[in-house]
Amino acid sequence: MPFASIRIITDDVDRLVSFYELVTGTAAIRPAPVFAQFSGPGANLAIAAPATVAMLGDAASPASNRSILVEFEVTDVDAEFARLRDQLDDVVLEPATMPWGNRSALFRDPDGNLVNLFTPPAG
Repeated sequence: MPFASIRIITDDVDRLVSFYELVTGTAAIRPAPVFAQFSGPGANLAIAAPATVAMLGDAASPASNRSILVEFEVTDVDAEFARLRDQLDDVVLEPATMPWGNRSALFRDPDGNLVNLFTPPAG
């Protein structure tokens, strides 16, 4: 079964789309005002308004996640973090080498979701 996407439900689609456009350096595909998608070689990230999941009741709530990390593999974590630093309101971890060898920087998006930029160890 192919993996399709992760969808973040937000009360402010435009704000979150702008944030991820900044992080990824790519423009989102916007087929409707309530939905946007970033497509990449490894996965898709969708950003959507609560209206897209209204039939689920309160199963999905904007800005309430504390367990998922949105992760992007980058060539140079330090350079990407330096590019973004002045635009980030909530830095969780400045670039550091993890015990398993990845170099990572973690911060929160405007809705509080954790974002991890990482570079795997060379080799």
